Amino acid sequence: MTPMLSRRRVLALAAASGLAAAAGRPAFAAGPTIRIAVLKTGTVNWELDVIRTNGFDQKHGFALDVVEVANNEATRVALQAGDVDLITSDWLLVARERGEGSDLTFVPFSSSVGSIMVKDGGGIATLADLKGKKIGVAGGPLDKNWLLIQGMAKRDFGLDLAKDAEPAFGAPPLLSEKLQSGELDAALTFWNFCARLEAGGFKSILSGLEAAQAMGAKGAISAVGYTFSEGWAAKNLDAVKGFVAASREAKELLRTSDAEWARIRPMMNADDDKVFANLRDRFRDGIPSRPIADEIADATTLYGVLADLGGEKLVGKSKTFAAGTFWSELAKG
Repeated sequence: MTPMLSRRRVLALAAASGLAAAAGRPAFAAGPTIRIAVLKTGTVNWELDVIRTNGFDQKHGFALDVVEVANNEATRVALQAGDVDLITSDWLLVARERGEGSDLTFVPFSSSVGSIMVKDGGGIATLADLKGKKIGVAGGPLDKNWLLIQGMAKRDFGLDLAKDAEPAFGAPPLLSEKLQSGELDAALTFWNFCARLEAGGFKSILSGLEAAQAMGAKGAISAVGYTFSEGWAAKNLDAVKGFVAASREAKELLRTSDAEWARIRPMMNADDDKVFANLRDRFRDGIPSRPIADEIADATTLYGVLADLGGEKLVGKSKTFAAGTFWSELAKG
């Protein structure tokens, strides 16, 4: 997560993204309102739609207000400015912020992660085959999956992907386009783009989960989660617990009901049946199911690995995983 912004910068960005004013937000029935900022095309919208359409928010004692924004920076600005209560982010970013004095905390949303995608039958089967190849990377040079994969390649194959290959960083849609056109030999991209590529003749040679396990994790860690201020949660404990319960109920419906997926299909941009099925199945695969203590243990292990791989640019001044990164109430059951 980016360093804390100045109040002037926060207000300017909030106004630019349309978050400073309450006009246009829907009115809700009685009960506390939880406001969440999300990207318009983010996959979290699928779960949020299920919560609202099925009345899981009202059932659990709150009203959910979804605020769409243009980019991830706008979600962070909105949270810092107090215009929303929740955003989604990476546990690593939350850990870094806590290590620098923030009270942000994290509730798991999904353990679905990206993969290195290549043309099926194109002659690339392992990391060793990436030597001299052009690799597209989504998320930037400090993306944790990219760092873990580099660490694995160096340890297992003596390969420095930053030097022995040709990495190119870019947005997932552009990387998919260049991979399909043959301008890239491989692409490390987000899970939902992988699902679309799989439907078009591409395959994964290594996932972020496999890299994490190779570097010390024992299972899947929720890569993305709901992020909020611990102080705010303490003041609104029943509502936040209600949100967590509603989220779990929505996930269970998505895990078990094909009819619910058919209902939300129009918002998935999945006209192709194979793309739709891949997106549904990968989302289901990423529904968190491990005990929270196990996730915390693995996150602690990987944080140390990532601190060595990415240094202060990645983790800031704290090289140890900050207590409270995962919301403490989750451990209470």
